[in-house]
Amino acid sequence: MPSPDTEQSRQRAAPDARLASTFCGLNFSSPIVLLSGCVGFGEEYTRVAGFSNRDAGAVVLKGTTLHARPGNEPHRIFETPMGMLNAIGLQNPGVDGVLNNILPTLDFSETRFIANACGSTLEEYAEVCRRFDDSPIDAIEINISCPNIKEGGIAFGNSPDMSARVVAACRASTSKPIITKLSPNQTDIRENARRCIEAGTDGLAVINTLVGMAIDAEKRRPVIANVQAGLSGPAIKPIALLKVHQVYQEAGRHRVPIIGQGGIASATDALEFLIAGASAVGLGTALFYNPLICREINAGIADYLGRHDIAQVADLVGTLQTVS
Repeated sequence: MPSPDTEQSRQRAAPDARLASTFCGLNFSSPIVLLSGCVGFGEEYTRVAGFSNRDAGAVVLKGTTLHARPGNEPHRIFETPMGMLNAIGLQNPGVDGVLNNILPTLDFSETRFIANACGSTLEEYAEVCRRFDDSPIDAIEINISCPNIKEGGIAFGNSPDMSARVVAACRASTSKPIITKLSPNQTDIRENARRCIEAGTDGLAVINTLVGMAIDAEKRRPVIANVQAGLSGPAIKPIALLKVHQVYQEAGRHRVPIIGQGGIASATDALEFLIAGASAVGLGTALFYNPLICREINAGIADYLGRHDIAQVADLVGTLQTVS
């Protein structure tokens, strides 16, 4: 039986109507998207008093592979100045476990739920998407930062050609909206976006984590057992903003929406990403130290719209003025 706090959060009214928008054909009540890996499979934070999935336009579920994976050995998480390193390693119960045991527990009246598809081969990506196609999931995000085991472990997302091949394989396997999560660890993210759009992606998520590491100087050993890990948090925000701006130059021409993400920790941060070209904003690391931040950001965006006489949040997207 749900606790009174949980029941109250589920009955909470939707955010300010000015925050509503359409993303890949889906109605979002707020531009906020809770990012994959930060809220488990959608219900972990609902145990926090005052938290509600209704405060977010969408929730992206934890990365899912074809078969169950145990994840990496510890240590897997390390706090850094203004950020966090993580190398969880795609720990998940496999797509059938998600379909049979997790999706039935989600309240799809609260928000939109987006699956996150991962794989080590093109065939695995395609099969995960095919399995999710016949499910209540609203859309599928493709994590193309996974290593390609058939190409020496090089991440799919670091090559525009390989990225496009992943998108094409997934596009052929599902009729649901596809959102491709782009890696910042590449030479030309705009070109990668162009190739993914040509291959059939409906939306883009910009950016995934940067690759980094931490060293224990006393032991002269890596802090993270996997040695390298993904860096997230406010430290990467300037990079993420630039990448959103660059990708918007391509995506905007094709009316392909962007989830801007990377270091957002306040309403002002979120507004900057919207102005740079993002139609939605992803929250991840900030949730760990402020689980109720969604309400604060929604209120801050609504206040900005009112002060600047802007009717809807969509009217703010891509309004950056680079010429005086």
